[in-house]
Amino acid sequence: MTILETTFLIDILQGKLEVKSLMQELERTEESLCIASPSIMELWYGALKSKRKAERAKVLELVRGLEILNFEEKCALASGEIQVTLEEKGQMIQPEDVMIAGIAQVHGEKVVTRDAGFARIQGLRLLKY
Repeated sequence: MTILETTFLIDILQGKLEVKSLMQELERTEESLCIASPSIMELWYGALKSKRKAERAKVLELVRGLEILNFEEKCALASGEIQVTLEEKGQMIQPEDVMIAGIAQVHGEKVVTRDAGFARIQGLRLLKY
């Protein structure tokens, strides 16, 4: 399994060519592709703010094609630990990203992202593009 983070999914929705080829490679090489539930919130928020109903449909279609990893108790505990560690280092990132990282750690999965903030989380497996 591989978790597709919000930035990657936004790039997919925007049709960026370099991301399309990476997505095709991931579909070929990975057992399954997942989305963390906080990314659904971020994507839906963006679609609602856009005021274009077509954006909403695109988000729903994309999300429905992925396995969803929810923010459950173990993920919340892991996220709290991540947040404390980052705060102690003065390296805070967005709360949604902390939640995505917690989900990834609990499930032992890597995160596909271009968001540099994820690199601040020690031990998190990343596929940066």
